[in-house]
Amino acid sequence: MELSLFLSMLGFLWVAAITPGPNNMLLTASGANFGFLRSLWLLFGIMIGMQVMLLMVAFGIGGLILLYPSLHLLLKVAGSLYLLWLAWKIATAKYEKLEIGDGPAAPMPFWQGGLLQLINPKAWLMALGAVASFSLAGEAYRYSVVAISFAMALVNLVSGLIWLGFGSLIGRILRSRRAWTIFNVAMGMLTAACVLLIWR
Repeated sequence: MELSLFLSMLGFLWVAAITPGPNNMLLTASGANFGFLRSLWLLFGIMIGMQVMLLMVAFGIGGLILLYPSLHLLLKVAGSLYLLWLAWKIATAKYEKLEIGDGPAAPMPFWQGGLLQLINPKAWLMALGAVASFSLAGEAYRYSVVAISFAMALVNLVSGLIWLGFGSLIGRILRSRRAWTIFNVAMGMLTAACVLLIWR
């Protein structure tokens, strides 16, 4: 893959990864509620889920979604329901002081971050767009998929760390139960609002 094409792809993936969406809202909420280090597993789960989904798109399943629009509709419905459930969990999270490292509450587990990608329409569109626009034909196809995979991992890591760090900074001002509740309700509402982006 030529450098100019790779940089163009990196720009596309960066815009897709850094803009607000389900992953970034969850990382921000987790960083604020549980701190940076405790939320890293969620970030790693999201990254691995994105890689699995990219490979699924690159090697066949993405074509099925394009061929059968009903699968895309099913994906949207499932993604919307899951996001609404996550929004409720965020908005109703119990107050916990961040200094307590072994409290009963815990960030979303690694596997849920990965599973979210399979029903996250923004992630599917990101993978479909990258493979459709930047993969190369013939013998170079596999190498181009490796380049897309590397670029996606890079932008997801950097943007995820930014949103997680942003959430952790916000978490430092959530000293009162009232501030905690207001923040979590706001993050829950923003996560729920991501459903609107799915259906536009």
